Amino acid sequence: MKKRFFYILFITFLIFPISVLADSSKASIVMDLDTGRILYQNNINEQRLIASTTKIMTAIIAIEHGNLDKEVIVGEEVLSMYGTNIYVEVGEKMSMKDLLYGLLLRSGNDASVVIAKEVGGSEENFVKMMNSKAKQIGMKHTQFKNPHGLDEETENYSTAYDMALLSKYAFSNKVYKKIVATKKYEVSTGKKTYLWYNRNQLLTDSKYCTGGKNGYTPSAGKTLVSTASKDNLNLTVVSLNDGDIYANHQNLYEKVFSEYHMYKVIDKDRFVVSKDISDTEVYLKKSFYYPLTEDEIDDVKTVVHFFHQTSSDKVGIINIYLGGQKIGNLSIYEKEKKKDKSSFFQWLKNLF
Repeated sequence: MKKRFFYILFITFLIFPISVLADSSKASIVMDLDTGRILYQNNINEQRLIASTTKIMTAIIAIEHGNLDKEVIVGEEVLSMYGTNIYVEVGEKMSMKDLLYGLLLRSGNDASVVIAKEVGGSEENFVKMMNSKAKQIGMKHTQFKNPHGLDEETENYSTAYDMALLSKYAFSNKVYKKIVATKKYEVSTGKKTYLWYNRNQLLTDSKYCTGGKNGYTPSAGKTLVSTASKDNLNLTVVSLNDGDIYANHQNLYEKVFSEYHMYKVIDKDRFVVSKDISDTEVYLKKSFYYPLTEDEIDDVKTVVHFFHQTSSDKVGIINIYLGGQKIGNLSIYEKEKKKDKSSFFQWLKNLF
């Protein structure tokens, strides 16, 4: 009987295998764009070449430091560019905004060096600006050597985690967010007319994708940074050296959206404190949202602390914990007391 039992158990295991996500990348991450919570990870701190996903940083530097309406004259710097280009010509004029569309939709290496020279004065100085911004964002394991991502002469390294931080930062910029979500863009310089289609296939193939930037070099392999949204849960997904970037990102979307939902942990409109805790009327300026699985809901705890003395209208704080780890906080404010008109009139009556 024992032999037969083990034989049946073995057959059952073959018929019903355990489901495991087939991640085709060497390093990947899924991060919530609103809170920064990591919802999936695979070698997220391993340094790798990032190819043209470099251009996310190039775009952000240009948006923050350049004049988007300025007509830029293309210089001889474009003659050394190869790979994916928008094929602007020396002496041609194109606005900074249009160059950014060419940079992010078509991954124009020539556009990147034109932008770098215009904004930084030189490619070398522009790269310094890129590394300074990376440090500011918290990208501790990233180095930029050029604004395009080609790696035969100089190499740009980062990690899945650092690129997720960059994507989170960039996605908060309205100009960047609009450009990477654009499927088709047409521009005329007077010399030529360009019609560009976004190289990010997920914008067309996925109902969740809201933008992103792909890249490839033989050394880096295929890379992709994308964003996706469903039911108020907003994600960024990064995969480095990924043999099947689009299918992998779609699978990661499906996995995380099926496991996590964005919950309103604290509702500012329902926040009430009993008078035995605080004798003044208090309120919250905002609610607190956090991505959670169903199993995690009961593990969320809140601790309210009121200050003994304060010179401002901030009278306390709510700390929010998940499984003992702090995930956020909200400030508590005191409502402005209304003047009692009846006491004023009583004072007048007593006076006379």
